[in-house]
Amino acid sequence: MTPNAFLNLRRTHGVAPPAAVAPARSDVVVVGAGLIGLSIAWRLTQAGRSVTVVERDTVGAGASLAATGMLAPAAEHEPGSDPLLPLALESLSRWPGFRDALQAAAGLDIDYREEGTLVLAIGRDEVERLRFRHDLQKRSGLDARWLTGPEARAREPRLRPTVTAGLYCPHDHQVDPSRVMAALVRACLAAGVAIVEGCAVEALDWSADRVTGVRTAQGISRADTVVLASGAWSGETGLLPDHLALPVRPLRGQSLALRTTARTGTLTHMVWTEQVHMAPKSDGHLIVGATVEDCGFVPGVTAGGLYALLEGARRVLPGIEEMAVEAIWSGLRPTSDDDAPIIDALAPGLVVATGHHRNGYLLAPATADAVAALVAEGTLPDYARDFGRARFASAPQRVFA
Repeated sequence: MTPNAFLNLRRTHGVAPPAAVAPARSDVVVVGAGLIGLSIAWRLTQAGRSVTVVERDTVGAGASLAATGMLAPAAEHEPGSDPLLPLALESLSRWPGFRDALQAAAGLDIDYREEGTLVLAIGRDEVERLRFRHDLQKRSGLDARWLTGPEARAREPRLRPTVTAGLYCPHDHQVDPSRVMAALVRACLAAGVAIVEGCAVEALDWSADRVTGVRTAQGISRADTVVLASGAWSGETGLLPDHLALPVRPLRGQSLALRTTARTGTLTHMVWTEQVHMAPKSDGHLIVGATVEDCGFVPGVTAGGLYALLEGARRVLPGIEEMAVEAIWSGLRPTSDDDAPIIDALAPGLVVATGHHRNGYLLAPATADAVAALVAEGTLPDYARDFGRARFASAPQRVFA
């Protein structure tokens, strides 16, 4: 393995679909074969529609295979994020049904884990900030339980003695992104979805004021509806007219996979600190993520990013010093100007689902169901109606953390 291959080796579990050519016509064309795009495609096929997914790169190449797989509305809840919380909780409630249907359709287990999240503090300053977070969670009606240092270490005995306090969020769950993506590919293919990799959309095909398909190097693929779910690339200029431009940009995140053994031990819960989060997976990996870097479409990993991840993890879990580093990688999160998703009909025949920031896995079921409803009925369900594009023009800017 070359060094560059190692630096970008994600845990894929065989997600590559067979080579395909875009058909001349489908009921729906989805632009983007990430988590959101494939989830939407799968839900639309369940409603009886023919679907083509076109992807500029490979399945999951943007953020989906770089993610940790957190379904953590409580741990993620921060000042300013109250408007996003109902959507997050709605989507979490949909995850068990989404999981069961996906695993049945794909014949794959997605490693859905329900142990909860521990948010940890070391030292007085971090404890004070953790108290503030806990007060916010309680005011918002979330189940988050205060732990003393000994109580936190009783839940995770391998933590350092310097861990001073913690929060236990029992309803925060997690999945394995590589398994979810593999399952979505299988479920989509079994349902008849055409997944076309290496097929960048060069332009939308318009007839008067209606979108009627997409133009790629393979030609025109016509559709009754085009769903733009291209993640960090959704905000690029050129595809949409200026009056429909989306306030979405990439935020790079670097992560790494450590191999745990009986000697090193591992974690039981997801563990968060102010610097990193760590997620144990059933295949023996411990995923450590993730940096947040506003550097445009610059890929790759850096010495500073990897040092921050390793040092942040080592502050609370000394056992990582003996764990083998199996892979390191980066991905590009799609982030809107207020860090919340954009789910909307932009024009007749054109729907958008993007800007999920670091909550893509949490919000995937609710997003897919909302888009399916929008395509079928012409309106969004109540839980998604506050997340249209118009909020950026007609309302004071909100900040969703």
